[in-house]
Amino acid sequence: MAARPSPSDGRPAAQSGIGHRPQLVAADSARGLHRDPEGARDVERGEKAAAELGARFVRLDVTDDASVDSALAAIGAAEGRLDVLVNNAGLLGHGDVDGPKALRVFDTNAVGIVRVTEAALPLLRASSNATVVNVSSSAGSFWAVNNPDRVESTLPLALYSASKAAATMLTVQYAKAEPGIRFNAVEPGPTATDMTAEFGIGRSPEESARVVVRFATLDADGPTGTLQDEAGVLPW
Repeated sequence: MAARPSPSDGRPAAQSGIGHRPQLVAADSARGLHRDPEGARDVERGEKAAAELGARFVRLDVTDDASVDSALAAIGAAEGRLDVLVNNAGLLGHGDVDGPKALRVFDTNAVGIVRVTEAALPLLRASSNATVVNVSSSAGSFWAVNNPDRVESTLPLALYSASKAAATMLTVQYAKAEPGIRFNAVEPGPTATDMTAEFGIGRSPEESARVVVRFATLDADGPTGTLQDEAGVLPW
């Protein structure tokens, strides 16, 4: 989270992946553009990332209401506002599907967005140029997963895809409900993180983070309520 930016993760791609690289706050792991607080669930990795980036560390677990409330209270006391929120938490949930796994994935990938955003709204409203970036995925796009020319159509990731579709819809609904804050969902591109390691795919987190940073630093007249990748608006 941040006074021009900050982070979030469910033990996901933040402290070692995209959330670690951009100078912005990711709900549970990354950093702020102006030496802002970092949110992270893994304290050791979060503190290491904060030290590397010159940030202050704030522990935040997007699946725990008390943790989220405590983190936002600390940020509010220190900064008085939040200019940028990046919800970067993500669990893949691949393999066999069952109810408990579905609850874990949705709790991190979708409900976590609600928890952190709702707690952050008072601080975001206090900013003169507030932006929220939800790291979503084209794997949650009906258009992409039904397009045989797209790699998303070959991915057996039911829970991840469904939860990212929810993340994109939450983005649109928040944009409609909070016209004074820009909300955008971002597809950062296939990225080599802890989460994707076993698939052996993806470019560097630094490359993918550029997309997130671009939307985290939008001007006041920037877009809102969209799903975009580095090439522009994605059908979904």
